[in-house]
Amino acid sequence: MIFVTVGSRQYPFDRLFKKLDELYEDGVLTDSMYAQIGTSSYRPLHYQYEEFISPEKFAEQIARADIVVSHGASGSIMKALNAGKKVIVVTRLEKYGEHINDHQIQNNEAFSSNGYVLMADLELNDLGECFQKIYDGTDGLVPWENKDPMAIVNIIDDFIQENW
Repeated sequence: MIFVTVGSRQYPFDRLFKKLDELYEDGVLTDSMYAQIGTSSYRPLHYQYEEFISPEKFAEQIARADIVVSHGASGSIMKALNAGKKVIVVTRLEKYGEHINDHQIQNNEAFSSNGYVLMADLELNDLGECFQKIYDGTDGLVPWENKDPMAIVNIIDDFIQENW
């Protein structure tokens, strides 16, 4: 099962949900999917969804999922990694009105550069390839071990200092 989460902020992420429907229509995706779509106005055609879910239901969906697709919110990503899930991160972009700025780029790149997640390109053109890498076992993901509560803060900070 695939769980998709985009948070509860007042910014839509319609292009993600449209792209996921396209992947079903193209036969790339066949697994069941449950999506938390937030304030997006697009209504998915090929998978179940709700606008908002409780923290309890969020935890339940993470537990049930094999793959988690998350926007670039470190809390959502960390919950999936801590549960041992394969994670694909997608980036909300300011130019599409999906967020107030492009800070999710740095967040997603920090997780991706360390091999903890697969990051779809900014236009979501390779999202299907990300799923395929997980399906065929060529994702190269590094298992997350959360031994230090400040580890992720340090990873993100180090990445930003080196690259920005």
